Amino acid sequence: MRRISPEPVRAMWVCVFALVLFVGCLGLTALQEPLPLQQCFVGALMLCTAVVLLSLFARFATALLLSGGLFVMLKGMAVLKLKYLDSQLMPSDFVYYLRSSLLDTLRHYPHLYSVGIAVVLLLPPLLYLTWRWDWRVLAGMRLRTALLLRGAGMLLGMLAFWWCMLPGGPFAPLHSRDVWDKLSDDAHLTNFFVNFRDAEVQLPAMSSEAMAVQAWGATAQDHAGHVGSPYPDIVQVLEESTFDPADYSACLVPACHVSMQEADARTRGTGLLRTHTFGGGTWVSEFATLTGMPQDIFGPGGMYAPYVLAPHMRDALPQMLRRLGYLTIAIYPTAGSFINGRNAYRDYGFDHLYDVNELGLVEWEETDKQMFDAAKRVYDRVKKPGQPVFVMILTLNQHGPHDDDPMSDLPSPYRNLLHGLKPAVALNFDTYLMRLHQSSVAMRGLEHDFLDRAQPTVLVHFGDHEPSFNGLIRDLRRSLPPALRPYQDYLTYYMIKSNFAGPPLPHYPMLDIAFLPSMVLQAAGLPEDPYFSASTALRDRCHGLYDDCAVPGLLSTYYGWIFGRLHVYQ
Repeated sequence: MRRISPEPVRAMWVCVFALVLFVGCLGLTALQEPLPLQQCFVGALMLCTAVVLLSLFARFATALLLSGGLFVMLKGMAVLKLKYLDSQLMPSDFVYYLRSSLLDTLRHYPHLYSVGIAVVLLLPPLLYLTWRWDWRVLAGMRLRTALLLRGAGMLLGMLAFWWCMLPGGPFAPLHSRDVWDKLSDDAHLTNFFVNFRDAEVQLPAMSSEAMAVQAWGATAQDHAGHVGSPYPDIVQVLEESTFDPADYSACLVPACHVSMQEADARTRGTGLLRTHTFGGGTWVSEFATLTGMPQDIFGPGGMYAPYVLAPHMRDALPQMLRRLGYLTIAIYPTAGSFINGRNAYRDYGFDHLYDVNELGLVEWEETDKQMFDAAKRVYDRVKKPGQPVFVMILTLNQHGPHDDDPMSDLPSPYRNLLHGLKPAVALNFDTYLMRLHQSSVAMRGLEHDFLDRAQPTVLVHFGDHEPSFNGLIRDLRRSLPPALRPYQDYLTYYMIKSNFAGPPLPHYPMLDIAFLPSMVLQAAGLPEDPYFSASTALRDRCHGLYDDCAVPGLLSTYYGWIFGRLHVYQ
């Protein structure tokens, strides 16, 4: 009797095993995405990857095992990063974490070691056995024909992958979602692949170096401040989703006016603040107020500033203050890993970020008073005689939603305050006013701690963006001059005070948030380095505007100066 060779039988079983494993990988990856379109997107990418690998290796089971395994590994890394680091996996992680943070991450999260060991020990033997016993596709063909078919298959698979990734392709709705959704929902793999294109950074158009030097060379000279050493402390507060309600036509009751947004004898500068995000994206307001640049000059990738921009900053407000001898600390209302916060703040130039765990607070539940009290405790602990301190505080008191509790649950003074509004809008606005008064009371306490004392101090607070009230706020009328109405969704407020005498700060119809650092330096009377000297000059020449500057050609020479000559971003 003729014996049947074991090789084809073995290859058949290996291929069946690989096919079952690939289907299982689909279940663990694509089918775990929340929405059907996201499931189809990830599944299509897996199939495209399998086609490319099949054409590359000409081995059926190996292609299925590798493609399925790669996506399962990506899914595993995304889940682990979200669990241990509280942020989404992004393509930039493979640059920044491998380059600078991987070992530190593993040291703080030893559970990740087991995953790495399992991959190293199990995957190579499995791949070796699969490769050895696999079905070799096109094995009986002439070499030239087989190579042409394999090349065509690779090209077809890569073109299909590219088509799926196009923002205007078959999965366009996934690319057009809000950035916050991409960073906060459970579509781990969808968000990972969409961010390949979203995170692209593009520098703005720049003039020649000769033109830049001609326009801005004078700003490179030494610019001494009017305050001598020791320099004043600086306390800066980012007030989440906070604006001046008095600018809204429907807000006519006394509760629409709070002391924290009204000038007094200590006020050095105040007014409308032009931000570059609406309803969310606090991290880009952080970027602007620390680096002196709005994120949108870098293209769509600017919205991912803590990941893709922060590691490249070679000058920023905290960096310059450190060079002047400041201790720079941040008081953070979430885990330091949230939206890459700890890494980003280190890149901005902070000596230490005190997150919610170090502060002993409950994440997402902190009031402004709790944050300010925690900041004072940390300040008292780190303050040394003769060394100035820069404190950056982030709050969450006004973080949305503003309609999670019914109107009947609001304290009586803030119940049904505004009239003539739809019930949903009234609930959002009344809740906002209640929280705003809580913040105002807390701000009086912060002023007492840092301004009612002999130590020279500058206190800054500002709204990082308007809340959306579930999109309802856009339809509310506002009392704004015609020139500012195009910006009405991007206007908050800023307040700069000090407990020592100094010249008043310039006032503009609206101040771009990117100019806050230069205003802070001016209020503190500190010397400016060439970058912030140029930033101050741009602020004056453009009358408080940044990328909306009306002076023809000025921005291109400015970008040529700060990027081409000063190398602020590298």
